[in-house]
Order: sequence, then C-alpha cells, then structure tokens
Amino acid sequence: MFDTFTFKWLFWRTPKRALHALPAGVERFFIDTPSGKIEVLFAAAASPSSKSSSPPLIFVHGGMGGAWVWHEYLQYFSARGIPCYAVSMRGHGDSWCPSFLRMVYGTTKSMLADDVVAAIRWAQAREGGEDVVLVAHSSGGGLAQYILSDRRVRVKGLVLAAAVPGYGSFGVYMNWFRLDPWFSFRMIFHGWHPNSPLSHPVLVRRVFFSDELADGDVEKFQQKVSPFESFLWPLGMSSPFVRPQTVLQQIAGWGSVATKGQRLLILRGEDDKIMDRVQMEKLAAFYRNAFTGLVADKKVESEDEDVHAIPGEGGQDSVGHGVRVSVVPKAGHHLQNDVTWEVGARKLLEFYEQL
Repeated sequence: MFDTFTFKWLFWRTPKRALHALPAGVERFFIDTPSGKIEVLFAAAASPSSKSSSPPLIFVHGGMGGAWVWHEYLQYFSARGIPCYAVSMRGHGDSWCPSFLRMVYGTTKSMLADDVVAAIRWAQAREGGEDVVLVAHSSGGGLAQYILSDRRVRVKGLVLAAAVPGYGSFGVYMNWFRLDPWFSFRMIFHGWHPNSPLSHPVLVRRVFFSDELADGDVEKFQQKVSPFESFLWPLGMSSPFVRPQTVLQQIAGWGSVATKGQRLLILRGEDDKIMDRVQMEKLAAFYRNAFTGLVADKKVESEDEDVHAIPGEGGQDSVGHGVRVSVVPKAGHHLQNDVTWEVGARKLLEFYEQL
C-alpha cells in the first residue's frame, strides 16, 4: 500500500522525451493554433470502404492521455477503409506543453476545447469539408459534449467512450474516492500534484484497467502519461455543464436512416470502476430523455423507438430513443487499451456502419 507513496512518477517540469513512436501506417502532423502547435495523428484509409462516403473518425483522449492512446484504433479503422485522426491537446502527447503552474492552475476546459475544435476543423478541411464522427474518451468525452453544447461544431455521429457525463462528474469522483481510500492522504503527501491519483502503476491498473492486462503493459502506459494535468478541466465538469438537447441537435442526419439508426453511442468497459454501469446508464437516460422531448416537440425528425436489447458480445447492449449503449466485456476504464480493446472497436464499427 505505502509503495504508492512515491515521487518516482511525478514531474514538476516537462521531462525531455523523444517523440512517441508511431505504429505502421500512422503519420504525425503539427498544426498551428493561437496558443502553440498541437499534435494530430493521421491514418489513411487503407482500402476502399463499402460505403459510398466514409466520414472520418476523430479521436479525443482523456485526462493524462494523448493521441497515442488511440494507436490500435487508428490502425483498426484505417484498415477498414475509414480515414482516422487523433488529437493531443496542449500538455498531452507531443503537443506544446505549458509550464507546471500554467497547465495545472491556468488551463480551462474551454482552452482544451479550443485545441479539439482546431483539430476537427483541420481534419475537415483535409477531407473536403466532410462532417466527422467524433469519438471521445473520459474527460475528452466531457469536452466533446461541451463543444457540441456550445454549438462550435456539427458532427455526423458522436461516440462517448467511458465519458465524463454531461450532467456532472460528482458520482464519478465518489467512485474514485471509494476505490482509493488513501486518495486524499496521498494528494497531501504529493503536495497536491494533479497526477497523484495515478502516480504508480498499481494505481493506474486499479483505476484504468482490468486485472487481465499484463504488468508490463501497465508500466508502458504509465511511462507515456502527461507530466501534469489541469485541475480546472475536471473541476469545470463537476456539475452539469451541457444541454443534452443542444448536443443532440448538433449531430446531423437524424431521421435519414431507414433502419432507425442511432447517432449517439455510449461505449463503456464492463469492469470500469469509475464510469461504472450506474453512471453510464444514467448518461444514456440523460440523452434518451432529451431525444424523446426533441421528437415530441418536432425539433428532431426521427422515429422514437423504445429501448430494447440488441445482439452483442457480452449480452448487455441496447438501443432506443436515439442512443445505442455498447459494453466491452472484461475492459476497464481505458477500454481502447485493455485486453479486449478489439471487441470495443468492433462495436464502434457496427455503430459507424449504420450511420
């Protein structure tokens, strides 16, 4: 237990690191923003898609992550004829990094949202103005909802992967505190360093992964996390921060699919201990209720079907009221990096193909 009270994995200055290695078929670009250069990874469609038009996927990481958390998904979807992009927000991945104080105490969710919007618009320009399918994880999922609620972009589909719920993250952090009884004591010991809750591979496994992921893979993940994180990002999402009706109205194409397709996917890991079943079912209800209201008020032209089960590995998937919920068996919070990541990729692909 006290092994986790260590400073080995904590930094107060940006460590000098080589650029993250890229897997085959993935390119790195740096795009200019008013604040600095941010990293965008790109994987071109490897073969023609069965769809006449393949909207690009844009992946957004969560706290302490980076575009690198999407390496496997970039390769998986590009191999199936879908162009893919992944952004690293400032202070993450290989993007420009503010100083410790500026990042921790002066970087808001709005600033990070600026980076995501810049990447989306850059990718759209490369793709001839094509609307994107936005896939966002954890706190990045919170940002995706915030960006749509602020009407800054429109998308063709939205995937919230173990996302911070738009109704507020209080329940998520209560789960975290219960999971780690020494959370507050460790934060004090570490001088309120924002990475304290994930300052040891034991903690990273406990919060992010299933027990089945190899220790070596957990440590490799630990070595890649951002040196420090913004406090204002999660604090800005602790209470309700989006209007679900506006989020849904910023998704294009409702009612255009004869198969009653959904345009919002909530993807969660079966073994996720912080964005658990209770939180993600509540998130689904948050948007399903909003969708029903929009259809009733004729603000969205679509059929409002009741919730019902659909086939899927693990037997826990459902659709209804415009929202699909898919569960990745044996996956923790970082479902895209856990042992069953490919199951989640297949479920995302099924959602994509029905858009």
